[in-house]
Amino acid sequence: MKTNVEPLVNDGFAGEATKRTLGYLQAQREKGKNIVGIYCGYAPLEIIRAMGAAPAVLCAFADKTIAAGEEVLPSNLCPLIKSSYGFLKTDTCPFFAISEAVIAETTCDGKKKMFELIADIKPMHVMDLPQLPDQAEAIANWTSMIKKLKGFLETTFDKKINDADVEKEIAATNEKNRLMNKIFDFAALTPTPVSWLEFYDLTYLGQAATTQDMLPMLKQTIAKLEERVAEGIYHGEKDSPRAMVTGCPVGGDATKVFKVIEEAGGVVVVLDSCTGMKPYSGMIVENTPDPYEALSRRYLDLPCSCMTPNNRRLTELDKMIERFKPDVVIDVVLHACHSYNIESHKIKEHVIGKHKMPFLKIETDYSQSDVGQIRTRVEALMELVRK
Repeated sequence: MKTNVEPLVNDGFAGEATKRTLGYLQAQREKGKNIVGIYCGYAPLEIIRAMGAAPAVLCAFADKTIAAGEEVLPSNLCPLIKSSYGFLKTDTCPFFAISEAVIAETTCDGKKKMFELIADIKPMHVMDLPQLPDQAEAIANWTSMIKKLKGFLETTFDKKINDADVEKEIAATNEKNRLMNKIFDFAALTPTPVSWLEFYDLTYLGQAATTQDMLPMLKQTIAKLEERVAEGIYHGEKDSPRAMVTGCPVGGDATKVFKVIEEAGGVVVVLDSCTGMKPYSGMIVENTPDPYEALSRRYLDLPCSCMTPNNRRLTELDKMIERFKPDVVIDVVLHACHSYNIESHKIKEHVIGKHKMPFLKIETDYSQSDVGQIRTRVEALMELVRK
């Protein structure tokens, strides 16, 4: 392995996804674009972009704002919700500051009630997410919600969203997803030439940036990865245990888990969450009579634990294990995220029973207090793989 390799994205913000994305959004605002804040992977980005606006993923992953959040919210609530609310209470989220409207969604009870507390700060539209995705009514209901969002954005910003522009954005999303998956394919190589931090940076920026703006960066990234493979440059060691991280959204202070895995000698080759590879995993059907229904089908396929039964998560897990060939599966569950916590039992049985692989569940929050405990457990897991 060679050290001090050139970063994949050489813009002065290597490894700093938040700074790069904020800089991008500020530039879009200076060009006259509206900024729309989002909290979740179910927010249909194509509708925002079809209006000529840019989506901004709002702050939710810092321990420093939790104390402020707990002045109103219960202490035994999910850290993602407490952090999100704490950012707004302390007015320290730059993405919220530049957003002119917010899209929310009913993925969990805690978030729903938090949205009520912040509804009077900026124009907000709450989308009622169907959570039985296999029922016939789900597609019709979510299509209706997407069309209502279209109406909200048109009214809020006094701009028309044309069906043709929605179709263009669907095609653009598919193009971005194809290129992102070419990058993910490099993580599937053994040894892998790309680190989790590098593709995490790209997936984070990819939520905000248009395909057109990202094309040069994505193509450059693929070229650099091809060079690394040709020159024998790889991440970690040749025999480093390969880890798949699944579970709750992970970012900011919660990336401590990824860092511990690397410090224990492993490499993270899969980020199976809505802050990782999940938003780029599928394609939207193009040129259909109703592009809003096509969007509805694609977004309802996202296997969040709020869905029931969430059999798609097992199906997608199988595909990722086959594609990336991890040695271990680590399920990261945030404290008080009951749906992911309960579902972890099913994931464990599936991974051990079907794939005969080691499995580790980590319950954590955004503090550093449990890093030592996590390290002990991860090191034991890596030793098990090496034997």
